[in-house]
Amino acid sequence: MTLELQLLAWSVLLLIAHIAVQGALVSPLRGLAWNAGPRDEGQPPLGKYPGRAQRALENFKETYPAFIALALALLVADKTGGNGALGAGLWFGGRVAYLPLYLFGVPWLRSLAYGVSLAGLVLMLARLL
Repeated sequence: MTLELQLLAWSVLLLIAHIAVQGALVSPLRGLAWNAGPRDEGQPPLGKYPGRAQRALENFKETYPAFIALALALLVADKTGGNGALGAGLWFGGRVAYLPLYLFGVPWLRSLAYGVSLAGLVLMLARLL
């Protein structure tokens, strides 16, 4: 299995981790009845850590579709390896680092982790083209 495909599989666990952290921090604040209901009513405001977890999840979802598309395109085009694999590793590593950096409010390093993940996408795209 190629590195890009392995990281694609691991990325699903990373998505689940984001959802689990967000859910663990937001659910106690908003309550099980709100979670189970239709959520038609206004949402209670999030506090510091639940808000950070929510924003980190939203940020993850911004780059995740591009990673999925690029990883699969590299596989289909038989262009895995090289800068594509490096890019996939950079994206994954940047995204792994991003969540705790955001949760603990670490400035600059969080932005650096995001930048590393974007650079990874660019490398994957360059390999594909």
